Amino acid sequence: MRKLLNVLFVTLPDAYLFLDTENVCVKKDSETLLRVPLLNLEQIVMFNYFGATPQLLGECAKRQISVSFLNEYGKYLGTFHGETNGNVLLRREQYRITDDERALNYAKSFIFGKLHNQKWVIERGIRDYSLRIDTGLLKKQSGFISKQLEQVLSIDQEENLRAAEGNAANYYFTAFGELILQNKEFFSFNNRNRRPPTDPVNAMLSFAYTLLANDCRHALEVVGLDSYVGFFHADRPGRPSLALDLMEELRPHFADRFVLSLINRNEITQDDFEFQSSGAVLLREQSRKKFLSSWQNRKKEVIMHPFLKEKVEWGLIPYCQALLLARTIRGDLDRYPPFLWK
Repeated sequence: MRKLLNVLFVTLPDAYLFLDTENVCVKKDSETLLRVPLLNLEQIVMFNYFGATPQLLGECAKRQISVSFLNEYGKYLGTFHGETNGNVLLRREQYRITDDERALNYAKSFIFGKLHNQKWVIERGIRDYSLRIDTGLLKKQSGFISKQLEQVLSIDQEENLRAAEGNAANYYFTAFGELILQNKEFFSFNNRNRRPPTDPVNAMLSFAYTLLANDCRHALEVVGLDSYVGFFHADRPGRPSLALDLMEELRPHFADRFVLSLINRNEITQDDFEFQSSGAVLLREQSRKKFLSSWQNRKKEVIMHPFLKEKVEWGLIPYCQALLLARTIRGDLDRYPPFLWK
């Protein structure tokens, strides 16, 4: 099993990265703030303006360390990585599947996993906080998602699958705000919005989804798949469609519950946000650091993978699912097993 290495997040907008022997160094003005051995890294994620030296990027490419660039608000801009992994036969089969009826079977597995996990985020809330929430509403919404879940595997048209996924999302996010237990007036949540997010909860969800999409893209490239050619999300220049496919089943437990925990544990408060004149709501710079630190700590928690029956860190789940997807495309598995968690 792959070892979970570290991710270096650079959030200072005026920082600059350079290579010193086998270390990545973070420099601001004339002061070196941090020195990290490349041996310990699998990704570098940068929110800064000044970038990195070609020497550092070249060494990262040789070591298969991806370097991702996001703007200061967390919007994904692109990724630099080295030589393409995997053999060409795997990718050619991936491309063939996207062009025939088999693509729908993969899409149904992703969406089945998403709906299952959405349902169990709600059910877990009912179990743990029944005296503090509207259990009637949550049970009703969970029941609606169950009906969509029953239909997914028998769907034979892509537009029907998209309809089921959209309906379930509406039911799920109607219930999501009820799972917020602290400072409910400030962290009020009515619906999912983005580009830009217009409330603190959506700001955190969007940031978490950006991080998760980056982890999924990296995992797919590691196992030799093309993260830009998907089965459910349409191809679009610059869009990592397969990473977004893989991310669907992981959103509820990996990102949504993470955001809920930050709020309910008072790790993130109303002082952590800035409200812009355009209506956009964003995490402050220091708050992004706090968010990222908690994100990395969460990834170190160990769980039992429900299909592999092995103990793995949360941070390796995207890699495990990417590996299972590659095995399915090669024909080692009859059907892709989505990540199903309670």
